[in-house]
Amino acid sequence: MKVVPLRLQPGTDLRRALEAWMAEQQEQAGCVISAVGSLSVAQLRFAGAVEATAIHGELEILSLSGTLSPDGAHLHLAVADSRGAVIGGHLCAGSLVRTTAELVIGLLPEWRFRRELDPATGYAELQISPQAPD
Repeated sequence: MKVVPLRLQPGTDLRRALEAWMAEQQEQAGCVISAVGSLSVAQLRFAGAVEATAIHGELEILSLSGTLSPDGAHLHLAVADSRGAVIGGHLCAGSLVRTTAELVIGLLPEWRFRRELDPATGYAELQISPQAPD
């Protein structure tokens, strides 16, 4: 595994930045190892919901986990508000960094991740295959 640290600046869209960064990598599979920081807006899709819900405020990133592929990401986020109340769900575009987002990403050169529509779920689900050696 190749480990890469990233820092995102205020105003950056967390999901879009991770997807764009992954699309630029030679590796075809990645995962979030660690994430801390803050958001001013968290766009979360809750379990069973069709649309994202916008959470506004001074939000601390408690956890971010998921997989990254050149054609998309599957990421889940947990944040705490200024009272310490925790909420989480599927990370959607429009989640904006407030002060910083400090990330550690794992790149998996021996694997290839891609997303394909799964008729059983209706979502673009993760497909995993070994990466052919160069």
